[in-house]
Amino acid sequence: MLSKKTKYAFHALTFLGKQELRKPILISEVAERTSVPKKFLESILLELRKAGVLNSKMGKGGGYYLLKDAEDIMLADVIRMFNGPIALLPCASLNYYESCTECVDEVSCGLNKMMIEVRDETLKILEKKSLQDMIASEA
Repeated sequence: MLSKKTKYAFHALTFLGKQELRKPILISEVAERTSVPKKFLESILLELRKAGVLNSKMGKGGGYYLLKDAEDIMLADVIRMFNGPIALLPCASLNYYESCTECVDEVSCGLNKMMIEVRDETLKILEKKSLQDMIASEA
């Protein structure tokens, strides 16, 4: 399940991605237009800036704007940034692997095998879909 933080990040990115020009948008406007609490949004936008997805401008006419093109912002990357692993179990994760303490033999574990299959199918979608795809689906 996606965390609220992840959903809020997608709402903010979608709003910023819909802007005609890459002009900076104030946090207060993004918060108001996306119904994301401003305090929560501040930390989300800062993380996206640190990750090189957004940039910001200080002072008059300042705010946040997309640094990358919407088609270059992949859904899987945003989910990993805010939600962590795509896999439903740590033993099935590519980037956050941990063995399960209750598992006797991971190699023959049916749950592990099924969750790897679920992870792989999920990644096939999320690694191909971009913010631009999400924006286009709203039209």
